[in-house]
Amino acid sequence: MKVKIESSKIIKPFYEDTPPSTNNSYIPLSVFDKVTYEAQIAVIYAYRPPTPPNAAIQLGLQKALAIYREWAGRLGKDEQENPVILLNDEGVRFVEASADSTLDKVMPFKPSSSLLNLHPSLNNVVELVQVQVTRFTCGSLVVGFTAHHTVADGHSTSNFLIAWGQSCRGLDINPLPLHDRTIFHPRNPPLIEYEHKGAEFMSKLVKKENSLNESNTHHVTEDIAVHKVHFTVEFLAKLKAKASSMNGNNNKPYSTFESLVAHLWRAITKARGLSGFETTHIRISVNGRTRLNPRVPNEYFGNLVLWAFPTAKVKDLLREPLPYATKLIHDAVMKVNNNYFRSFIDFANHMKAKEGEDLIPTADMNKHILCPNLEVDSWLRFPFYDLDFGTGCPYMFMPSYFPTEGMMFLLPSFIGDGSIDVFIPLFQDNLPTFKKICYSLDLLENY
Repeated sequence: MKVKIESSKIIKPFYEDTPPSTNNSYIPLSVFDKVTYEAQIAVIYAYRPPTPPNAAIQLGLQKALAIYREWAGRLGKDEQENPVILLNDEGVRFVEASADSTLDKVMPFKPSSSLLNLHPSLNNVVELVQVQVTRFTCGSLVVGFTAHHTVADGHSTSNFLIAWGQSCRGLDINPLPLHDRTIFHPRNPPLIEYEHKGAEFMSKLVKKENSLNESNTHHVTEDIAVHKVHFTVEFLAKLKAKASSMNGNNNKPYSTFESLVAHLWRAITKARGLSGFETTHIRISVNGRTRLNPRVPNEYFGNLVLWAFPTAKVKDLLREPLPYATKLIHDAVMKVNNNYFRSFIDFANHMKAKEGEDLIPTADMNKHILCPNLEVDSWLRFPFYDLDFGTGCPYMFMPSYFPTEGMMFLLPSFIGDGSIDVFIPLFQDNLPTFKKICYSLDLLENY
């Protein structure tokens, strides 16, 4: 598949009325924005014909940017050198491209580096959103969308994508975003009930040590393959029943998400061939909109995510049955509650007030190898399939190519029956074992 760039330009918000002032206009970053990944994330959508013309997609985007002005701005600093989003309307990148084949020839897309041709580069980018529309010879359309994570989390970004579709269809944007990022007030005096060093923050010295260790492993990143696994509804139901088998009659069964992540944690740990005495954890994102009390509206635009870190010794994870790992995950996620979020807000503000505290976020997209740990990005609840430009919803969406060993993406399968696709980057040497056991409910019990 050869992709030819036809045009690349900057487009700016389109205002129906008088444009707002861009003079010294900015939004300060919240404590949640400052602790998230400082990187562009890319997703890919595929549409069958008929598809709307590029001009209609572009105008819809410009109208959506007039409501979500942050995306058309730039990251910068205020007078006090605090990080902010400058509302300067400098615009987003819009690329038009063509491919030399029909879409059916290259579908389903395999998770490989060829996906990087379907969206603009993620490196050294000042624009906070980039879009590439690629036309195939059969009339199909692929939209590659990249967005800077510092501006918004997956929940907010999916709200923006739906708004873009609404604009393309001539509808009013609904719901409207809540732009105020100053709503997270620390308590006075602060009440720091949890340990946030080692969770959301780490010392710069630790980061330096990790970077030195990883600099020796750059050559092995070529040995990482992104493997896509499809889990059917039937398999997921059996897995959930097995994971919940020790819950008793009075307790709710574990969720499909908890059961599947527990299964993958054990299968990947087994495939990696780790020593029984090593410790392994998973980083799982938790949406604060449903955790904070009073509840933050779903329309809140920005980042509002912290992480749970279920942790186990390798030997315990593999010797104990599936309910053990599932309970670890369930309990760790439940712990990230209102009290935890409030404690984090107090800690992050307190840390800022204490000069000389040399802490940086643990969220890092520049790590290439997570072993012995894992990270799971769940897109199961995001309404990505609702991005309708006027001729129907996409029949497929997927993450771009992110070959970070151990960083999994979970998303609803495009079949639409409740089955789940998981994209798992692993070392090539570990793949045969993983493939052998990933669909087995019993193989691990004989460890």
